[in-house]
Amino acid sequence: MSKVISADGTSIAYTRAGQGPPVILVDGAMSYRGQSINTDLATALAASFTVYTYDRRGRGESGDTRPFAPEREIEDLAALVAEAGEVRLYGTSSGAAVALAAVESGLPVEKLALYEPPFIVDDSRPPIPDDYERRLDEMVAEGRSADAVRYFMRKGVGLPAVVVALMRFMPAWSTIKAVAHTLPYDAAFVTPYERGTPYPASSWSSVKVPTLVMDGGKSQAWIRNAARSLAELLPNAEHRTLEGQTHIVKPAALAPVLEGFFR
Repeated sequence: MSKVISADGTSIAYTRAGQGPPVILVDGAMSYRGQSINTDLATALAASFTVYTYDRRGRGESGDTRPFAPEREIEDLAALVAEAGEVRLYGTSSGAAVALAAVESGLPVEKLALYEPPFIVDDSRPPIPDDYERRLDEMVAEGRSADAVRYFMRKGVGLPAVVVALMRFMPAWSTIKAVAHTLPYDAAFVTPYERGTPYPASSWSSVKVPTLVMDGGKSQAWIRNAARSLAELLPNAEHRTLEGQTHIVKPAALAPVLEGFFR
């Protein structure tokens, strides 16, 4: 494990593995090194690339300087890019939204790959509530970690109530609750595009690097529709569906696709 220092002085922990062109993997909500679907993906890609996985601020062994602003997460990525060189960037779920915003800000990236950013751009599922961010902030501020996770899973992810109720019996429940305070960080990147309306035409118009937008063939319609629409919107993007995959994409299905795109 190594660390870089972000612009506001926050230490960002990362791990580097493999050899070849640098690739940075950006986790989604409540995930971090060792607690992420990107862990096995990093191992699979390390045969062809130098792969960087890192703890987004507030998670794992990274710091969490307050107050938070979305720009801080972009600065964290910029510090890692400065360490790695011009990179290929992959983001999953809300991590895809972070990666997209970072490239829009001018981060020097060779290629960009995104898997199912959790945007809602039509009526195929209910949009998030108007007060979603406010309520999430309140729960976190009051130390109601379990409530914040349940609210995120129910209203943000859209899981059925019975599934959310059973989550407290999962072995990873305590681990998830421990990083519930970072849920507003993810919300800052995704909620503007979870209102059930099409993307504004000017969105991400400066993201001109080659971009691959992916979804899973078994994922829900709303998130697949959002991925397809995003690929159509970006100036230099292609869309691909990974058949048989869900939002929790299997590294064995994803790694060959990324390897071919990133070469």
